[in-house]
Amino acid sequence: MDTSICPDGMDAPEQQQRLEQMLALRTQELQAALDSARSLCDQATCGLLTYDAEQRCVHLNQALLNWLGHGSPGAYLNGLVAPRSREALTHHMESLRQSGHAEPAVLDWLRVDGSTFRARLASTPVFDAEGHFLHGSAVITQTDEAPTQAQDGLLRSITDRIPARLAYYDKNLICRFANQAHASRYGKTPAEMVGSPLSQVVRPEILPDILPRVAQALSGQTQTFEAERVGADGLRNYFEIHYIPDFRDGAVEGIFIELHDISERRRTEEFVLHANRDLEERVRDRSAELFASEQRYRLMVDAIQDYCIYFVDENGGITEWTESAQRLHGHTRSQIMGRSYEVLLAADNAGEDEVDPGQVLRLAKAHGQWETRGWRLREDGSRFWAHTVLTALRNEAGELQGLSSITRDMTAAKSLEDVMNDLNRELEKRVAERTQQLVAANKDLDVFSHMVSHDLRAPLRHIASFVSLLQEQMGESTDALALQYQNSIAKASKRMSLMIEGLLEYARLGRVAIETQPVPISQLVQGVIAHLKQENPDRRIEWVIENDLPVVRGDAMLLAQALGNLLGNSVKYTRPRDVARIELGWKVNPVGGRTFFIADNGVGFDLEKAHNLFVMFQRQHHSMDFEGTGTGLALSQRIIERHGGRIWAETTPGEGCTFYFTLPFDGMEPEMTFSESSMAELSL
Repeated sequence: MDTSICPDGMDAPEQQQRLEQMLALRTQELQAALDSARSLCDQATCGLLTYDAEQRCVHLNQALLNWLGHGSPGAYLNGLVAPRSREALTHHMESLRQSGHAEPAVLDWLRVDGSTFRARLASTPVFDAEGHFLHGSAVITQTDEAPTQAQDGLLRSITDRIPARLAYYDKNLICRFANQAHASRYGKTPAEMVGSPLSQVVRPEILPDILPRVAQALSGQTQTFEAERVGADGLRNYFEIHYIPDFRDGAVEGIFIELHDISERRRTEEFVLHANRDLEERVRDRSAELFASEQRYRLMVDAIQDYCIYFVDENGGITEWTESAQRLHGHTRSQIMGRSYEVLLAADNAGEDEVDPGQVLRLAKAHGQWETRGWRLREDGSRFWAHTVLTALRNEAGELQGLSSITRDMTAAKSLEDVMNDLNRELEKRVAERTQQLVAANKDLDVFSHMVSHDLRAPLRHIASFVSLLQEQMGESTDALALQYQNSIAKASKRMSLMIEGLLEYARLGRVAIETQPVPISQLVQGVIAHLKQENPDRRIEWVIENDLPVVRGDAMLLAQALGNLLGNSVKYTRPRDVARIELGWKVNPVGGRTFFIADNGVGFDLEKAHNLFVMFQRQHHSMDFEGTGTGLALSQRIIERHGGRIWAETTPGEGCTFYFTLPFDGMEPEMTFSESSMAELSL
């Protein structure tokens, strides 16, 4: 026997008598509590129901009996609802048995007279140690809500996702609703919370603190306060709590309870408090560091040699004069403080700076920094050439605090710059003279080429004429060797004539003026291709021409000639192919203009050996294999270069050749449209 319940020295009979008295007293207290609970149950405004594992009613409170007009212990729960609601009841009970939780069900209940009323059923199960369902308790509240679980599920889904803890208690302080966050606070499900009195939910030690506030809320006064609570894990948490009255027809029918966890905020506030204390200590340490840094800065500013630093206000008045400034300019601090910095500028400084000193200040304040170069004065009247940087000093709010002036003595650099300028002027003069000489030499060379080519044509015509006369004279001669010699002379004279024509054309391109205009390359190419098709009617050529060839700026006649030479080359050197393929396209040149390419599947050539590819009369194939004089590429290069472009080739023997060339782009649409026939004429 526990000796703590009886005094020391008490004998056994006395102890037995004392225990019987205490047992009787405890029995009376339990019976009184049971009677009180039953009385409260019967006085409840909602229906309360207890049922066993077979769904037989064990107890119905008076409110439910009044609603039904019938019912007694032993009746089956299924017989209390209308047939249309029995399926929902079955689903509710099955969910309760299987998971221990079921969403409240809205059912139609049968009165004794056969009429029905709609009420919500919320059940709480009790299981044994092995998990078998023993009995359940249910709270029944009348409602006009349609008996659809979808609406309840939606409301429950919404409120369960809210981090705040939400609950509703009626005016008898019986829980009618609790979201997941609120129920989990007490280790229950939301369904288990429904029907629970507030006194059974809240821990006894907290009731004295909240009951006065609950009473105030039931009287119609909203309560908002903060409280500290100890969680199930033993941690102390802080909450912002709201008790909000539920007014219906002017009367308070219940209260809404809303709890927000502000533990993080409170911890943050405490952290900030400690952080502020730590910050204050750091500020003190940082202030000491800044003072030491300022001392080092002053020592550095005063020690520099070729530079000087001083400070002025927004009007140019000197506000700080350093040792370096005194060393460079010669003025002492007492002589210069408060005076305008313009006294440091030489009188003839305006010729060096583009703006006056006042304008320099305005520019520095407007742009943040401004640089000037000019002559500066020393205290003894001597001057030096300086580079000065004025910098506007602004605080975090953007307010001007003054300007700093960093001046460097650049006298030696100025002298060197003057020497370099004199040398550059002399060099420019020599370059101009040399350029004039080269222009004159090129002009003389063009004139000489034209004269030589023109003078060579007359004797060549005589040779051709006499060969023709000799052929007529011999007629049907049987001397095969003589006829071969005559044909060789005729071919050579014709080839030389073509070479002279090419040389004349090459010389002419060096003198002719470029008449630029918008030229549509697409129409120009179509004209050249039409002419080539007429010259090669028996050839099978696949032409692949991009449809969106751009408009360029240049001389249409010269560009037609260049394209004719390049496309003609592709036609000539693809002759060994059964089906020739010639492609023309373009792309944007990253450095400006447009880059075009002409690719073919011809015989190609060895690019490493083609050092003089664009030189007059230089050929990569023998004239016995492919006709020509070797002037086409040289003429094309001169035309493209006269347009400000360049031309190059990529090729491999036996695998074809691709020529690339660039031309200036014309962003404007051409003012006139060239027809295909006119393009063909240009290509000729």
